Amino acid sequence: MNRAAARLAKTLARVRWLEGLLSGLRTAWKLGRIIFPVTLAVSLLRYTPVYEFLLSGLSPVMGVFGLPQEAAVALLLGNLLNLYAAIGAILTMGLTVKQVFILAVMLSFSHGLPVESAVCRQVGASLAAVLSFRIGLAVVSGITINLVWSGGGAQAGYGLASGGGPEPSGPLEITTGALQSAAVGVIQISAIVIPLMVFIQVLKDLGALERFAARTRPLVTPLGIPAHGSITMAGGLLFGLAFGAGVILEQAREQGFTRREITLVLLFLCACHAVVEDTLIFIPLGIPVLPLLLIRLTVAVALTAVIATVWRRPVTVPD
Repeated sequence: MNRAAARLAKTLARVRWLEGLLSGLRTAWKLGRIIFPVTLAVSLLRYTPVYEFLLSGLSPVMGVFGLPQEAAVALLLGNLLNLYAAIGAILTMGLTVKQVFILAVMLSFSHGLPVESAVCRQVGASLAAVLSFRIGLAVVSGITINLVWSGGGAQAGYGLASGGGPEPSGPLEITTGALQSAAVGVIQISAIVIPLMVFIQVLKDLGALERFAARTRPLVTPLGIPAHGSITMAGGLLFGLAFGAGVILEQAREQGFTRREITLVLLFLCACHAVVEDTLIFIPLGIPVLPLLLIRLTVAVALTAVIATVWRRPVTVPD
């Protein structure tokens, strides 16, 4: 027992704990400067004429996806805020299983655009490319599922899920709610990013990251992604573009990806990220979630491989 304890103590002594903590704090600060103002602005936007204008522009085209006009509310909230806001809107609608599934697939590809796109921009990816890719996937997938799937006509059962609280009324309540949402977003990110970066530092100092990268090389190489990009991929797949941003930003800084490499990583993650949370969150809506996951993963692998084949010239990311 004493020998085992001594070995453990010796192993832990190799870890640069302070470096991991400082890395987490730096990343949380960087993300907080993005998330707070973006979340505040978008939360306030819901109560302005701009929101109604956007909604009026989306409503007439819902028929292309086989959706009622009211579904535009869910798409707009999901894209401007997050999946939870979109699901809150869906719970108020009497939709079929097919319609809910179409919304789930579209929102899986395209959601939280202001925050997640800002994170991608910080890493060095083209904002226009990220937005076009995600919105394009959502549009194409919605139209395709509507045309191909003839089933799913039964009324969707929402199980134990329930809608959100009452809408705020008056400028003070709206502003207070927006500030609260922005603050909670920063706290949530920090609570995940700081311990995650300490954990990454532990893995790094113990040599686990290098072994992980070596073993995943056969999986990421066909996608045009270098082996050291597997850590970034894993962070995004498990935690998403926002919550996994700590890993993404830190790895981008340390590994010195070319613009091609980081763009391929991010395009893959745009199509398929936070695979656990973003899949399980739709279970209460009564839709088949395994096909949802398989669609995202298949599209991510296929499109990234095609783009990697077409785009062969590496360009170094400027400092």
